[in-house]
Amino acid sequence: MFEYDYVPLPKRGRLKWPGDKRVALIFTFNLETWDLVKDTDRPYYAGGPALLPNSLAGRIPDYPNYSWREYGQRVGIWRMFDLFDQMGVKASCTTNAVTFERRKDMTDACLERGWELLAHNYEQGELLTDFHDDVERERDIIQRSIAVYEHHVGKRPVGWLSSSLRGTLNTPSILAEEGFKFYCDIMNDDQPYMIRTGNGPLVSTPYSNVINDFTILTRNARTTNEYRDLLIEELSVLHEEGASQARIMNVGLHPHVSGRAYTIRALREFIQYARTLTGVWWATREEIADYYVTVAEDHIPGQGTA
Repeated sequence: MFEYDYVPLPKRGRLKWPGDKRVALIFTFNLETWDLVKDTDRPYYAGGPALLPNSLAGRIPDYPNYSWREYGQRVGIWRMFDLFDQMGVKASCTTNAVTFERRKDMTDACLERGWELLAHNYEQGELLTDFHDDVERERDIIQRSIAVYEHHVGKRPVGWLSSSLRGTLNTPSILAEEGFKFYCDIMNDDQPYMIRTGNGPLVSTPYSNVINDFTILTRNARTTNEYRDLLIEELSVLHEEGASQARIMNVGLHPHVSGRAYTIRALREFIQYARTLTGVWWATREEIADYYVTVAEDHIPGQGTA
């Protein structure tokens, strides 16, 4: 089990980022890998909305949806890496453990750039919520994910994002027991805060399922210009508000969505806009978590950082 306090924004102390920056801006590349088939007659959910909605039994290959997503691994991610290299911007990457084994070029490209890499379940379609009543099965998934990560990266992961953000009541406690610093599944804030577990605290560094290319482009069918304008509007408001209370803005990105030729311009133009603003902290989640534990008590007293 875990818990966190309800503390509305007006009742918090002022949060300030290093150098009095206003907004911590994070771009999250999701390096996800899913199975082509599962040994089941149940529909297989590959960890994201389908391009074609007709669900097939897991034992039947769903080539349209599989290959649509695989485009991101073969082409889209490299377009995104090229753009971020050109713009001189780093990303925070999440990865399924099987990505290290089946699509290693993707994780290598992240590590070669010195970018942050978070653990993101073992396989994308294996949701932790499938095991909400079996804490040992859930712990096994997390521990196997850690072992593969450590083998390929040379150190243990310190941050976790569950596949489809589907964690359980047990997830934060297991993560704290395994030495994680931060957890990204809880999307209820523009600031970090502390989560209490029976095994110690974690920093919540929120992901976003709203400022997310799946939601904007795939679910809501926005245009490239609308995608860009929505990102700019979000950052503009957070930057203004950040003068009195520092904020986080996370942009969730999937290579088969934002990595398409017709959408990449939105990211380029958004980054160009962000670079015109003073007060943007181009941060990693670990940097945010490490900093936040030093100021958490002043921000929200009694959060349970000890």
